[in-house]
Amino acid sequence: MKSKVDDRLWRAPLWSSGFRPFYFLGALYAPMLALAGILAWHGFTPGAPGGLPLQLWHEHEMLFGFALAVIGGTLLTALPSWAGVAEVRGKPLAMLAALWLLGRAAFWLLPWIPSWLVALADLMLPSALVGLLAMPLWRVRQRLYRLLLPILLTLPLAQAVFHGASISGDAALARQAMRATIWALVLLYTLKGGLLTPVFTGNALRAKGLDDPLRVSWPLEIAAATLLLALAVLDIAGAQRTWTGAVAAACVLAHGLRVARWRGWRVADAALVPGMHLGFAWLLLALALKAAIELGAPWPESAWVHAFTVGALGMMMLSLMIRVALRHTGRALVPPRVLRLVGPAMSAAALIRLAAAMLGLGPAVLAIAFTLWAACFVTYLAVFARLLVSPSLPMTDA
Repeated sequence: MKSKVDDRLWRAPLWSSGFRPFYFLGALYAPMLALAGILAWHGFTPGAPGGLPLQLWHEHEMLFGFALAVIGGTLLTALPSWAGVAEVRGKPLAMLAALWLLGRAAFWLLPWIPSWLVALADLMLPSALVGLLAMPLWRVRQRLYRLLLPILLTLPLAQAVFHGASISGDAALARQAMRATIWALVLLYTLKGGLLTPVFTGNALRAKGLDDPLRVSWPLEIAAATLLLALAVLDIAGAQRTWTGAVAAACVLAHGLRVARWRGWRVADAALVPGMHLGFAWLLLALALKAAIELGAPWPESAWVHAFTVGALGMMMLSLMIRVALRHTGRALVPPRVLRLVGPAMSAAALIRLAAAMLGLGPAVLAIAFTLWAACFVTYLAVFARLLVSPSLPMTDA
């Protein structure tokens, strides 16, 4: 009798695809992080858990808490369709979600449990994702998917360095680990976003009865990826700033040419696709800010980081979360009208956060940015929570 109950539990719609639990958890965690950040920056809390510098705590939970949930859910859903790997569902998927919850609980309980135990719990999800995806990705026919492996492996390695540095009190090394994580996400963004954005743009053009003669320019793709990897290595290694700035400027040029070839302006009126192009516009701004800062502009490093994490990553996450939830629950790719507000709200949050960093504005301005950012995911959850836990409709060709 118990086995039958367990079988029904693991076959519930929530565990039928990776996006369901992880989009739910990520969208639910976003307002919690925003509220915690507002309270901390206004001095209503004693500080970050375990005595961590507040900025490090904020970066860790934004990247390994919120972002990893959304990225993990997207990869677990997209790779079976695009690369042909087996889909994780049922009890194994529930276990992955439990590992995410375990990591978050351990990190918040940092003052009351041993630091090594927090590190162990926090490392389980990124390590499990690498363990689940490494061999299937290595075996797929399209060898380009293997490029995901070193990026995915960077996540648990950087997290292990972060925890080791935190335990030893080496804040500088912990910051380097977070910087390595950000660059891993930048590379993942350009790799996967650079695949999906032109494909969905082509689909939108064909739906409008327009030709899509675009062909991949492999020399440009290789040059753009190589320059970005070189920039990441130079930045993490603390190379001479003139060199780092020059490579960042070259990245702006290469990736600008890459994005321009997609002709996103031709699908400005299409559903879901413009947000992906706007995300790449934010990426170009982030790289331009990085180049300017390295070459002497009097702005803090956080300016380019937030242009990427809030602007580029935020826009791409929302676009994919909406598209994936509609497509994989059998709905037409026509988002509810209220979701038209989340793109402008996310861009506004990024602009305000950028202004706060560049102009040294206070906690009140940060609170506005936090609130707008969180409101996007609260809106998403209000629209999609029921769909994420309900059976899918029959799939269409939309």
